[in-house]
Amino acid sequence: MDVLVDKKGEDIILLDLIGVASFTDYFVICSGSSHRMIRALANAVQDELRETYKLKTRVEGEPEGGWLLGDYGDVVVHIFSEEQRKFYALEELWAGGKVLLHMQ
Repeated sequence: MDVLVDKKGEDIILLDLIGVASFTDYFVICSGSSHRMIRALANAVQDELRETYKLKTRVEGEPEGGWLLGDYGDVVVHIFSEEQRKFYALEELWAGGKVLLHMQ
């Protein structure tokens, strides 16, 4: 989460999905203000996970599509454009989860 804050991610949410979703325990949801920002946020998350946890990482999607997703097992990171975030409304879709952190 710190890396998203450091790279100026917007409206960051950590959502606890334990007992709600069978495929992951947490969602991190974040917005970026441009395609370039979305890519930079995703790259920063990847770099941090590779360096700190020695994880092999891969991101799905393209910044131009407005949504990048990194699946790291227990944590799935979603980085959206503002428009796509409103459209997909993951916070509403997964409202059964508990918001652990919300940084606007």
